[in-house]
Amino acid sequence: MTVASSPPSRLPLRDVEGTQPKPRTREKRDRDGGGRGDGALAALFIAPAMLGFLVFLLWPTLRGIYLSFTRFNLLTPAEWVGLDNYVRMVKDPIFWDSLTVTVEYVFINIGLQTVSALAIAVLLQRLTQSAVLRGIVLTPYLMSNVVAGIVWLWMLDTQLGIGNEIIAGLGFDRIPFLADETWAIPTIALINVWRHVGYTALLLFAGLQAIPNDMYEAAKVDGASEWRMFWRITMPLLRPVLAVVLIMTVIGSFQVFDTVAVTTAGGPANATNVLQYYIYGAAFGRFQFGYASAMSVALLVVLSAITFVQYRLTRAGQTDLG
Repeated sequence: MTVASSPPSRLPLRDVEGTQPKPRTREKRDRDGGGRGDGALAALFIAPAMLGFLVFLLWPTLRGIYLSFTRFNLLTPAEWVGLDNYVRMVKDPIFWDSLTVTVEYVFINIGLQTVSALAIAVLLQRLTQSAVLRGIVLTPYLMSNVVAGIVWLWMLDTQLGIGNEIIAGLGFDRIPFLADETWAIPTIALINVWRHVGYTALLLFAGLQAIPNDMYEAAKVDGASEWRMFWRITMPLLRPVLAVVLIMTVIGSFQVFDTVAVTTAGGPANATNVLQYYIYGAAFGRFQFGYASAMSVALLVVLSAITFVQYRLTRAGQTDLG
């Protein structure tokens, strides 16, 4: 009697040939050149931005720093004068007057813009979250500073402007908003607040969206009022976004130029002669490029110091969201 024997089972490939080959690790692929394609592609995407940075930011900055130590007027080669431009700047009363006017504008602009933007952001968060309304709020920001300045120049004209027509219709004296030393800087600040407040409000609105609703619900259960929730919940958790907004607003306020150029041209009686406009006049009005570069470098140092202090005081790099 024969017994049928079953065919021998075939061993798995891994048993015959040993263990299966392990996939190459990412480090090994990189050593073998497998990641070169990704690196080349990344460099290709970065190249336009890097080229723009080198040509339009780094090179002009370095060139401006160099020119600040020279006497240069386009007609003759730059002549090295060392610290003469900086000494002249320190002794220049118009420079200090322009810096004072700029600081006045910065304080007015920051105060009005931050408070108004925060109020708009809270209203958008609590009352409505309509995308259409957010678009309407952002509309003035889509207008250039030059166009906004010209529009408001017409609207605030002492004789023909609709603003003064309304004031006169109410029985009050007409106000020379942009022709009076007292009103000029606050008026320019209001124009820029009107244009930028929507953008700032949307930044703060985005920060409010990140605050968990559970905190407000728990506070309501405990009987907290809206005012108390605003100061105890909203403001602490909004601090990182608010800090960044303040830094951006301060830097932008110190760089005000175009609104002044199209509305008052630094007048009346230098009442709106902000530092950027004074630098522009020195460079392109009197062709004192070395002196203008020195003032620009000084402004860069001031803004860097203010930004550093703001960043440390407001702890902009930290968040209270656990």
